[in-house]
Amino acid sequence: MPLNNPDLTLHPPRSARVRLGGYAILPRMLDKGRAAIAGKNGEYKFACPLDQRLLEFAGVDPGALRTQLAAGKSDGEILEWFTANSATKPSPAEIAAWSALQEQRVPTDPESRKFFNDIHASVAPKRTDIATWFDLLDLDDYVSFGGQP
Repeated sequence: MPLNNPDLTLHPPRSARVRLGGYAILPRMLDKGRAAIAGKNGEYKFACPLDQRLLEFAGVDPGALRTQLAAGKSDGEILEWFTANSATKPSPAEIAAWSALQEQRVPTDPESRKFFNDIHASVAPKRTDIATWFDLLDLDDYVSFGGQP
């Protein structure tokens, strides 16, 4: 899978658990951004609500990030740019704490709980180990590309 042109109609983006520079979500967001630029994002959306959590935490503009992705920059180059252009400049400890929190996030209000439960029921209703948003994303990605729940 070339990082500069992932085809998300053939395979999912990297898991939200995968980290770059300590940031959870970032590699997944980069995959979606690159695929969107190439017109191969399938049902995946760049700067979706999950991505927005990271963009807001780091204080990075999604349009500016997309411009960097369109220039064909590698993950390392994007991380360097992301760090330099962060308005909030979180410390490594803050990044680690934020990423750990994201990995444990669960639906907390009735609307998000219903949305979560509906997706869970549609892809793997018998799986009782799916508790966090990252669990659900990983499962949905797996099942969407032919995996058995």
